[in-house]
Amino acid sequence: MTELLIFLEDIDPVIFYGTNNSLLDKIRGFFPKIKIVARGNELKCMGEEREITMFAEKFNEILEYYQKYHRLEEQDIEKYFFDDAHMKSASNGEFEEVIVFGTSGKPIRARTVNQVNLVSDYKTNDLIIAEGPAGTGKTYTSIALAVKALKEREVKKIILARPAVEAGERLGFLPGDMKEKLDPYLQPLYDALHDMIPFKKLETWIEDGTVQIAPLAYMRGRTLENACVILDEAQNATISQLKMFLTRMGISSKFIMTGDTTQIDLPKRSESGLLQAMRILAQIDGISIIRFDERDIVRHKLVKRIVRAYEKEENNPPSP
Repeated sequence: MTELLIFLEDIDPVIFYGTNNSLLDKIRGFFPKIKIVARGNELKCMGEEREITMFAEKFNEILEYYQKYHRLEEQDIEKYFFDDAHMKSASNGEFEEVIVFGTSGKPIRARTVNQVNLVSDYKTNDLIIAEGPAGTGKTYTSIALAVKALKEREVKKIILARPAVEAGERLGFLPGDMKEKLDPYLQPLYDALHDMIPFKKLETWIEDGTVQIAPLAYMRGRTLENACVILDEAQNATISQLKMFLTRMGISSKFIMTGDTTQIDLPKRSESGLLQAMRILAQIDGISIIRFDERDIVRHKLVKRIVRAYEKEENNPPSP
């Protein structure tokens, strides 16, 4: 049995341990074989030598991260304690790479393991499929990559699309003209862009076509060249729609599709083009498929629990 004493110098333990020790408990969860006792600024750790050595190495990285950025969240802990491959990515500093700076000056960066994978795979693949539950940052990270590519002149335009599938409402019964009917479907895309591009600049880019936001149906007949093209809510694109979308890819373009296959609003689940695409495109070079999960959720902590509860219900439905 090996014992390790760690003193948190110039660190407020209340902040570092989290509310009700939530962050410390998160760390404990990754090392269940180690007994960790916190007394103020002192941590006493007891366990097998190999476990203690590994713990000390990763805990020091977390300390360095906290001292550098003066913040610590559950996602930050996850990225250091995930597994050897993910630990290696974290220790190499990949998590610290800023994708783009937001309009408020806040750096926008990959915050979870699969967000990092999305950033990394974007550099080497022309088509990326990012599938997973709500709140995992699939769309937000994708739009940040598109804004970065536009600002660095890697592409000439950004094209964002969504299928106009009625989730409980029918377009014909909604008030207003077609644009007003469709804007609610596209609003999340506008919200993300406003976080990253100053209002007047975004208005100018929308007016001159540098940034285009449209329903998926508007893609038909086009060839999309020198563009970063993102299809959001791709699980609600039918098989024929998704084939149409993918065959729009032109020279020097990057395509990203994001979606959640547990939230298909089509009349029949089997009609989802995303399910088919993930199955038949998996082995093609130049295409990356990234599966996000609850560990990537960066919204309110209750969202993880909600997603987990629904997954449990789907896997173990109640008896009739």
